[in-house]
Amino acid sequence: MERRTLPSARRSRWIRVFVCAAIIGATLFAHGLMDTSTAAASGRLRVPDADRAKLFALGFEPVIADYYWIQAVQLVGARTPDPDDIQTAGKLVDFITQLDPWVDHPYRFAALWLTESPEDVRHANEILRRGIAYHPLEWRNRFYLGYNLFFYLEDNAQAADVLETAVPLHGSPDYLGAFVSRLRASSDSLDTAALFLQQLIAESQDEYEKAEYLKAFDEIETERRARYLDDARAAFWKRHKRDIETPADLWEGHDRVIARMPPAHPHFPGFAWEIDEETREIVSSFYGGRYRVHVHPLDAERQRKWRGELADGEGDAEQPATAETEI
Repeated sequence: MERRTLPSARRSRWIRVFVCAAIIGATLFAHGLMDTSTAAASGRLRVPDADRAKLFALGFEPVIADYYWIQAVQLVGARTPDPDDIQTAGKLVDFITQLDPWVDHPYRFAALWLTESPEDVRHANEILRRGIAYHPLEWRNRFYLGYNLFFYLEDNAQAADVLETAVPLHGSPDYLGAFVSRLRASSDSLDTAALFLQQLIAESQDEYEKAEYLKAFDEIETERRARYLDDARAAFWKRHKRDIETPADLWEGHDRVIARMPPAHPHFPGFAWEIDEETREIVSSFYGGRYRVHVHPLDAERQRKWRGELADGEGDAEQPATAETEI
């Protein structure tokens, strides 16, 4: 027998549907009128003083730090950050790491975002040094600090000092030791870089890692010979009042200034010395370039801009090194 729905029950069902729809619509309308943006994104956020916050935290420092960490992430992630946002993010991370210095990722967050000016980078470096003090076995904070010193502030000597302390730490990349040797070669001398690599070769227990260090050591020896040819080239110019046409002019013919050609690689025969068409430097055909840290042209242009700012007095805290980088 077919069961029929009574008219009153049908009306009651439709009334309930209508009421639910009205409530949902009213909720959406009210929500649309509300300002639901975060405090950081809306500009309402005020970064408190860390010392005062500690007095009133009552043991909840990590909770408060987490709240402001979320604000920092939302600030730079909600839209394309403007300079004011970057400054606020720096203050937030500074506050977070003072209130709860045992946090981890915020230290490297500062290194990634505080890069708009030399002053921002120096601020990030202060935060990273705090991270190193509280996380001495974390290699990444040392890596970011060393990178900032090298790339943004062009202080290769200090960058090498910082990165060298990260090499023996667990998890550090294998290439880090060779990178430090390049920085040493550009800021101190080839002898310093060679001694550093010799130590790494002697202490390394990994054969692949040791092979990378040995390759870097070969590059240093090749660079040593290239610099010997640079000195011979200067002597050639002084004696003959003209530049060489090919490196062979230095050891061949009546105008030669050295007795013989140094090998273009410590172990592999058959390679020659050439003059690079762009830089006009003497290079080994094995490597095709000189032993120094390579910088992309766009990054080099940024460095030149900052170099001018630092020269105007903004770089009193950390002066850049005078070593040139290859473009």
